[in-house]
Amino acid sequence: MKAAITRFLKCRAGASATEYGLLAMGMAAFILAASRLVGTALSTVMTRLAESALT
Repeated sequence: MKAAITRFLKCRAGASATEYGLLAMGMAAFILAASRLVGTALSTVMTRLAESALT
């Protein structure tokens, strides 16, 4: 039993999958934040254009 636990703790096969998962999660968070910033800025520009076209 002790040997099986030792082998399990030394096994690094799942570490790469975990690291890729964390990397993907970080990239998704960055894309979400960037899209919100761009969306807000674009909305402001469009509103200003619409207001200037009406006056």
